[in-house]
Amino acid sequence: MYQPDLSPLADSLALSALVASLPLLTLFALLGGLRLKAHWAGLAALAVAIAVALACYGMPAKLALLSASEGASFGLFPIMWIVVTAIWLYQLTVVTGRFEDLRRAFGLISDDPRIQAVIIAFCFGALLEALAGFGAPVAITGVMLMALGFAPVRAAVTVLVANTAPVAFGAIAIPIITAGNLTKIPYTDIGAYVGRQTPLIALFVPLLLVVLVDGRRGIRQTWPVALVCGAVFALAQFVSSNFISVELTDIIASLAALVAVVLFLRVWQPSGGEQARADLQREREAEGGSGPGAGSPGGPSSGEPGERGGAATGTRRTSGGTATAERPDNGPRLVMAFLPYLIVIAVFSLAKLWTPVKDFLAGTDLKIGWPGLDGHVLTAAGKPSTAAVYTFPWLSSPGTLLLLSGVLVAAVYRISPLAAVREFGATVGRLRWALLTVASVLALAYVMNLSGQTITIGTWIAGAGAAFAFLSPILGWLGTAVTGSDTSANALFATLQQAAGHKAGLDPTLLVAANTSGGVVGKMISPQNLTIAATAVGLVGRESVLFRHAIKWSLLLLLALCVLVLLQSTLLARMLP
Repeated sequence: MYQPDLSPLADSLALSALVASLPLLTLFALLGGLRLKAHWAGLAALAVAIAVALACYGMPAKLALLSASEGASFGLFPIMWIVVTAIWLYQLTVVTGRFEDLRRAFGLISDDPRIQAVIIAFCFGALLEALAGFGAPVAITGVMLMALGFAPVRAAVTVLVANTAPVAFGAIAIPIITAGNLTKIPYTDIGAYVGRQTPLIALFVPLLLVVLVDGRRGIRQTWPVALVCGAVFALAQFVSSNFISVELTDIIASLAALVAVVLFLRVWQPSGGEQARADLQREREAEGGSGPGAGSPGGPSSGEPGERGGAATGTRRTSGGTATAERPDNGPRLVMAFLPYLIVIAVFSLAKLWTPVKDFLAGTDLKIGWPGLDGHVLTAAGKPSTAAVYTFPWLSSPGTLLLLSGVLVAAVYRISPLAAVREFGATVGRLRWALLTVASVLALAYVMNLSGQTITIGTWIAGAGAAFAFLSPILGWLGTAVTGSDTSANALFATLQQAAGHKAGLDPTLLVAANTSGGVVGKMISPQNLTIAATAVGLVGRESVLFRHAIKWSLLLLLALCVLVLLQSTLLARMLP
């Protein structure tokens, strides 16, 4: 029976935390510094994590390798299962030509790419996060921006930054419900606290998106509609999480923001849309984007998102590169263009919101004690580790629901079963390196968690006393950056935050909420999420490029959140319920 020691090196928590952080430092240094391909960086960091587990924590080699195998399995299913089915669903729309109809349909709302980024990446992405989560919003909105003519790097970074504010309430508020189950704090209370933190992030995210798409010019020309979108989303998120329903928060907020944008555009239109579109077209041609799921496009990235040049002219082209006349489509074509996403919303709404179906699907999940690991690993508190039990959601997984959606789309679009299966196989083949990356990163996370490395780092940070209010979001940020999931970050650190709050005389609910909110801004730099974004836009193997672009925004938002939580623990305590 293995029980981790939180201070295995010279009985020093600080020294042990420093050594425990070596796998993460290795991962981020190889990605951001040496620009190594993500799968090699993940494998190298996994090797370091296993070495630390064996040499410093005394974890038996068999248990370390079994931990890695469970993590890799979780990375492949359900995580990459979601990505595979999301990309496959997109490919079905491509082979029928319907995705080009969808591109033109968004032009009916606005042909300004900056507004389209706000609508698709933020509003529609938030709705997908509410219903599915676990990488599906990044995968789907990434390919949608590519189809609208965005260059690969810009499309990927835009959807990564957009997938922040909705994350805490994603997948019908699973991160918050998980924190409530673990701490025994009513999840409605945690949701109310989070609803007074993440709306302040949501207020500014649409403004960040127009900066990413078109730099200073974008913010100067489109700030009114971006501010309306962010303000309505933030207000709806606050009201729903505090007074209506924690579970439905993101659904209400995303739809409210979308309606607000559409109505606002009826009375106001930004200038400069044609210039922004021409610049994006020129950048797309320079980068030579090759499309979702493909390999690296080969051409260098032409500039960092957020740094745009002056105006340029160019011909509007389709995602395939051929010139097309922009024209409104008739009603039936519009319906067929949006049909795949209407089906996705309908399927997920039934699965997540209709209680009989939700309970039935939950009952099909298989709980599997990982052979050789379950019953042989304890937590630092001496309790059997629940992480050694693998949940196989073969039917309730968002990936399976996306597969069902794809089958329905294929039937409506009259795609032959053989063609659909062939396209699925081709999608898996294109994602082979992404599959290896996510498997290695989740293996790394499981080794660090079960050996005690992650909890050592968290315990050391939690020893900061009253200053922990400022540091509290960092734990959630760290947990999500490692695992790619705000739910997993709460599973790791929610009880630790609660205990640290009692010890330091701080509000435990505030700290548990801060852990959830901190995870929101850590998701964009998670290797798992970087790989999903890179795969969606055809930059497999170039995750390091996305990491270098996303890390500054992640750190900026994290700093803002740390300051907010510190103020809420002192001067702004009246902000809290």
